[in-house]
Amino acid sequence: MAKKRIGKLPPRYAFILNPYADVRLSKCPRCQKSTYLRKFALFIHIDGWGPMVLGKTCRYCSHCELIMAHQDELEAQLAHSFGQIAPEVIGRAYLVLGTIDQKVWKAGLAGGGGQLGEMLQHVAEFKKVLKLAVEPGGWQAPNKKPAGNPDLGQR
Repeated sequence: MAKKRIGKLPPRYAFILNPYADVRLSKCPRCQKSTYLRKFALFIHIDGWGPMVLGKTCRYCSHCELIMAHQDELEAQLAHSFGQIAPEVIGRAYLVLGTIDQKVWKAGLAGGGGQLGEMLQHVAEFKKVLKLAVEPGGWQAPNKKPAGNPDLGQR
């Protein structure tokens, strides 16, 4: 049986939501190459509200096609977005599902956006959603294994 997709575009990019406020990803956790800033139109589902598209500047590794969003920054931007229109939504669970085509997102900002069904034709889910686990450096108890690369298991 074929897996149902949200959008009409083929899956693109891998994604990590960094839950650590004190860890910034200036190097890719997969290939250790430098990352750079790039703006993405993230397609997000918020419980009790529904889908929304949020323009977010994220860390990006072009070699791995990996988008890295910092959870604290994303939640602050969501709170700011909903502060005036729906303050009751702030703090609810959300899930970043994929990206939307930049041209369609910009048209929506200019007031040329269409209905949800029309927008879904321009959504690309993530190929992989990875989980970031960081082991702190420094002294470790003798019975603990040494810290290695961060765990990049699929969610």
